[in-house]
Order: sequence, then C-alpha cells, then structure tokens
Amino acid sequence: MPIRTHHAIVGIGLAGSLALGTTTAMADNGCAGLPDHHTLQTALEYARAQSNGGFNLDMWATVVNRDGVVCQVAFTGANRGAQWPGSRVISAQKANTANAFSLPGLALSTANLYAAVQPGGSLYGLQHSNPVDTAVAYQGPASNFGQDDDPMTGRRIGGVNVFGGGLALYNSKGQLIGAVGVSGDTSCADHNIAWRTRHRLNLDFIPGGVSDNHDDNINYKGLVSVPSLANDFSHPICKIAGVDGVSQISANLPAVQKVGAGGH
Repeated sequence: MPIRTHHAIVGIGLAGSLALGTTTAMADNGCAGLPDHHTLQTALEYARAQSNGGFNLDMWATVVNRDGVVCQVAFTGANRGAQWPGSRVISAQKANTANAFSLPGLALSTANLYAAVQPGGSLYGLQHSNPVDTAVAYQGPASNFGQDDDPMTGRRIGGVNVFGGGLALYNSKGQLIGAVGVSGDTSCADHNIAWRTRHRLNLDFIPGGVSDNHDDNINYKGLVSVPSLANDFSHPICKIAGVDGVSQISANLPAVQKVGAGGH
C-alpha cells in the first residue's frame, strides 16, 4: 500500500530513505500570517517594476514560515522561463537563510552574511551548513513551478545563501514569522527587490540589525576582503562594467517600520 504525502506517492520501500525529504507542513505552524500566492506575486511584480539597479530582469520569490517550510513560490514575467531557472531554488535558499539566522530581536539579511563567511570571517563555514534538500528542490512537475501548488510548497527546503536577496519577515506586533527570498538579477538588485517586496507585504517591522540604521539593509561601507574583517557585515557593490548604479538605490529604500506605528 503506497503512502501518500502532500505532493507525491512514496512506496513503502522508499519511505525510509525519502522521509526527511518529504516533510510536510502538517505538523508545523502552517502559513498563517504570511502572504498567499496572489499577494506575494503582486508585491513582487510591484517591487520588480521599480528602479533597483542590476539588469532589470524578471524574478523568483519564495516565502518560508518560521519552521523553514515553504509557503509560497512566485515569479514575474510571462512564464517560468522568463527568469533564470536556477533562481527558483536560490530564492528558496535565501528565504531559508534569512529565517534560520534571524531572531526575534535581531534581523540578519543574507546580504549581511557575505563578508562574515569569507575565509577569516567570524562565520566562515556557515555557507556549507544546512544544505538544500535536493529531493524537495527538484521534484516536479516543472509546469507547477511558481504556481500556488509549486512542488516545494509544504516542505522544508534548507540551504544557506550568503549574498543579497533574503530578508526575515516581522509582522506589526514585531513577531518573526518567516522570511522571503528573491533571486533573478545581481545580488544587490535582488536585495533591493526583496526589500520593496517585504515593505509592500507590510511585514517589515524590524526590531534591530547590524546596519548603520540598526536594521537589516545591505551595507556597502565595510571592507569586504579575503580574509574579511572578523566583525564585518558588509557586501560588495554590484557594479556593471565598473559603474556603481545600485548603492544609492539601496541607501534610499523605504524605511523599516516600528511596532505600534500602525503600518502603511
């Protein structure tokens, strides 16, 4: 008798080997308080339409809950081939990372982790921990990728990504409820689009962070070198043909919200 999981049927002989790869959200806290598919896609499209630096490419976005379970996957563009195909899983990695390494009182974006994981950095080796669950990442059918029934939905994706595009989600009560990951352009543009997406979702009530403004914005001011400084949470500027067309955009992103301010 086969055992039915949320998206697939796994035979008894495979149940043991695939049990970890097919973990569903049923035993977790679900996706309450997080955006549905239409809301995420609408916010992502709005953010992608702004001036974000980079190459102005279409994007993928993934939202996970606090347990690291994928709640939604969405994209911009006419179809799932309008973006880099590899960015679907990268967006999920970024969401998992921002959730996994943020706390109720401290938000860390994936951009904040770049320098610290370089050789000599205080978090060197972090990028090799918590690998992506490939059984979750690459199961099909591909026709469902980015839809409300994307095969990753309801499963833990895992993965650690250490460049811009992943942000923790905090509701109007200041509660950490998960994270969003965005991928499809330069890592700096990804960060900017993720930031605007989170703001549009009204889930940016950030308690504190490591940037100059005590939030989780990308920081271009540090010395990103190899080896990096032990306490450096900076990220390189994503220049195109040697031109910085992004750092001022990042500096002028919408301010994060404060608990009790009533939202926007």
